[in-house]
Amino acid sequence: MAIDSSKATLAVKRRLSCEMVKYWQQAQDNLMNLPLANGWGEKHGLFVKWKYVEAKAAAYYYHGLILDEGNTEKSHGMAVAALQAADECFKESKKASEAFNASAPTSRTPPLFGTMKYLTEKIPKDTSSKVRINRDLYSYEKIMETAPTLPDFALALKPDEYQLPLAEAS
Repeated sequence: MAIDSSKATLAVKRRLSCEMVKYWQQAQDNLMNLPLANGWGEKHGLFVKWKYVEAKAAAYYYHGLILDEGNTEKSHGMAVAALQAADECFKESKKASEAFNASAPTSRTPPLFGTMKYLTEKIPKDTSSKVRINRDLYSYEKIMETAPTLPDFALALKPDEYQLPLAEAS
């Protein structure tokens, strides 16, 4: 995937991760409208929630790095807030992963790969260092307490319409 490419710029990675947030949000919204009463339905819901929160962590991380490139106190404060949001989403994604794997039918935790393998190390490390640096440089009031809004990019892909087949009466 392009987001894993070393040649992709931060702007490209941010755009792709923001698009992923939208796609997983759509999946989450659409899944709620389906009658998934069996055990698999709950498992699917937990998977989508896990991937949605994971995508938010990546989006906030890349957004924070871009904001940190700014030259103002405000941009640095917004960067810290975005990185802190990335760290919170990352922690929440770990919990969602554990809930997914623990729900019936249980599954093992897969090894990390791709973007999350990289971000597992980078998010906590970069967040703590940026928070420390910016809290030393600027007053506490200059650092935002809430995360900045993620950019709203138009989606590059449109899903095909799909109708679930009718369930057979047993």
